[in-house]
Amino acid sequence: MKLILAIIRISKMNETKKALSDAGLPSFTAMGVLGRGNTINSQPEELPVADAEGEEVLVKSRLKAKRMITLVVSDDKKDLAVKTIINTNQTKKSGDGKIFILEALDSVSVRTAEKGDKTLD
Repeated sequence: MKLILAIIRISKMNETKKALSDAGLPSFTAMGVLGRGNTINSQPEELPVADAEGEEVLVKSRLKAKRMITLVVSDDKKDLAVKTIINTNQTKKSGDGKIFILEALDSVSVRTAEKGDKTLD
C-alpha cells in the first residue's frame, strides 16, 4: 500500500476530486494548508487563519494557501493516482504542487477490523 500526499492549488481541488473519482479513486482526505516551495513571495498576502477561539482573522504571510490531498492506494493503483493528479494539476507554472509517495505499512477498518488492501475498497 502507498500513502500519497499531494499539495495542489486550491483552484484545482474540485477538478482533482472529480478526476480521482472518475479514475476509480473516490476515497481521500483533503485539508487546507499553508506553505511554500522554492519561490518566496516578495509581497506578503493576507490569509485567513483561525485564532485561539476559532474565529477567522486575516494575517499577513509569505506562505501560500494550498490544499493537501491524502489517499492510500494499493501498490497497483499508485501510478494511476499519481498520473491523475499530475494530469489534472499540471500547468507547467511555478506553484503547481508536489506529490509525496510513502509506504503504508497496514490499514485497519474501524467498523469491521479487517486489515490490509481489502480495507481500501
